[in-house]
Amino acid sequence: MDWFAEWFNTPYYHILYKNRDDQEAQEFITNLLKYLALRKESKILDLACGKGRHSIFLNKLGYDVIGVDLAPESIAYAKSFENEHLKFFVADMRRSNFPNHFNAIFNLFTSFGYFSDDEDNLKVFQSVFEQLLSKGIFVMDFMNVSLAMDTLVKQEDKEVDGILFHLQRKIEDGFIIKDITFQDKGKNFHFQERVRTFKLNYFESLAKKVGFTLKNVFGDYQLLPFEEKNSPRLILIFKK
Repeated sequence: MDWFAEWFNTPYYHILYKNRDDQEAQEFITNLLKYLALRKESKILDLACGKGRHSIFLNKLGYDVIGVDLAPESIAYAKSFENEHLKFFVADMRRSNFPNHFNAIFNLFTSFGYFSDDEDNLKVFQSVFEQLLSKGIFVMDFMNVSLAMDTLVKQEDKEVDGILFHLQRKIEDGFIIKDITFQDKGKNFHFQERVRTFKLNYFESLAKKVGFTLKNVFGDYQLLPFEEKNSPRLILIFKK
């Protein structure tokens, strides 16, 4: 089983990251929508939506939203928030599940770069292109790899809900790797996260292959210009 299919579907993934900043995420969405000027009747796909926090907020703002994720447990949770204009499905981002359906597709919070095979990354961009309507927008929110590598914390302990997580990070074979070990209920656990060290030029090459036009590049959730040495994020706006 791929690491992401296993790790993202465990309750421990959601425990470790339970304190993510929802206010920051909502401010980002608000800034993004203001910039994009998407009409309220727009259809949006939240690609790799997790438990649906971005999807739910987008729907509250009046948009018609579909969220998809590979983890059945996350989708099962998200489905409790469904309504007429908010739906969730278990789906692989490498497949075109809703051809020619969306005005915008969002891939947020570094939900990319998991695959070892570059062909899989191209498949994601192709599926996004196929699912967008003409002149549709694709937003890719990735970490700024340059800053992440420069500021890598090699070892860290983090206690959440009585579980002490031991985190070890390294850069190896084009991946930023995080090993996660802990004990719970008398058992030892080990999971791993592996994210590719992709920079702007890699995304530009994928976009060119499938036919996207790169419209803008931002460096943080306030949509300030991207600076490779200092920006915390790499946020790319593509147009079909």
